Formats: sequence, structure tokens, C-alpha cells
Amino acid sequence: MPRLGTRKLYHLLKSEFERAGIKLGRDALFDYLRSEHLLIRRRKNYTRTTDSKHWLKKHPNLLQGTQPSRAEEVFVCDITYLKSAERTHYLALVTDAFSRRIMGYQLSDDLSAENTVRALRMALSERHGTGALIHHSDRGLQYASAVYQKELARARVKASMTDGADCYQNALAERVNGILKQEFLLIKCRTGDELKQLVKESVEIYNNERPHLSLKMQTPNAVHEKACEANFTGFE
Repeated sequence: MPRLGTRKLYHLLKSEFERAGIKLGRDALFDYLRSEHLLIRRRKNYTRTTDSKHWLKKHPNLLQGTQPSRAEEVFVCDITYLKSAERTHYLALVTDAFSRRIMGYQLSDDLSAENTVRALRMALSERHGTGALIHHSDRGLQYASAVYQKELARARVKASMTDGADCYQNALAERVNGILKQEFLLIKCRTGDELKQLVKESVEIYNNERPHLSLKMQTPNAVHEKACEANFTGFE
């Protein structure tokens, strides 16, 4: 995790410092990394992957003013681009809004709805239960397409979409995209196959090893498993 961030790095190293008898607080670690020019600078780039100017049905925003209260209540979805030496590729992600766990993903060479559906199918196969689920996305053509909506209907999942071009209405999905691109997918792979392997490894590390500030420094998978276990226990 070469671009993890100092607060998360301190959380992971604190016990090691204590065992080694090193007295170093979080602010002192910031100062030290700054003196060595090791603090992370945000990368800014943007390529549009959403085409919302289409005639297909746009679903209402079901998440306006609400927050998920359990795992597998809301899946947020988005598409971002990645580049190899061969070409531009597109990564579709499906994330659980409560636990921040990446439930499904698909790397492809185009923006077809069929490839986006593959990410959804992976996410649905990773579910622990069959409770009510909302699928939230932007108004992109892929998510509004008949093949995608048919898959949601088959799984009895409610569709929710942003009201317009406001990116903050799908901020969590875009945040997960940013984490993968800014912290993990740093190497320009030679081929799509190499990139596919890098994406797989990055998702595994993100889900199982990267602590989240919003999760009180727990990992997405730990929060997800704990939440699902609590849900099932409550039904017994």
C-alpha cells in the first residue's frame, strides 16, 4: 500500500513503535515524513465515462437524505477508466455502502452494458443473505440499459439513480474508484491481462488489509462479516 496515507500508516505501525520502544506520535510521524518528502500528493485527472443523455428510463434517487444501517442494504456502483500500454480499459465496481467492501468488479475494453452486468453478478453472488437491496448508480447508459435492469429485476433489487450531474450523489462509489487509482493501481501495465491481475490483487488488499477512517480503522471485509453475522443472529 505505497500511498496509504499517514493517519492509516500510523494506526498500523503504532504497536510496532511501542514494542520497539520508539516514542513517536501521529503529528511527529507527519513531520518526519514531510521532512523526507514522503507525504502523498493527490493526483488530479478526469475522464468522462457517464453518458446520461439517453432516452432510457431514469430511476428516482432512493437514497436522498438517508444512510444505510446494515450491510447489503445498498450497493453503490460506478465505472472508471484505467490505462495499459495497449489501450484504455474500463473498470466497473459494485461497493457495499455500509461496509465499503468491493463486492464485484469487472475490467473490460469497452463500456458495454454486458461487461457492467458481470460486475453486478459477482456482487450478487457475494451476498450473505437475500434481504431488501437498493442498487444506486449514476444515470449512465450502462445502468439504464435493458440488460442491466433485467438483471436487477431478476435479483429483486430496487434501482436508484442520481438526480442529475451532481457527482456528490454518488460520492461513495467515486471515492472507492479514487482509492484504487490513487493508492493501488500505480503501475502502468503492459497488457490488459497484467492490469486484470493487478486489479484483482488491489481489490483483495483494499477489502482485507486497508484500514478506513470512516470504519474506525477497520477493514471493509471485517466490518462486512461482522455486520452480516449480527444480521443473521438477529433473525434466529
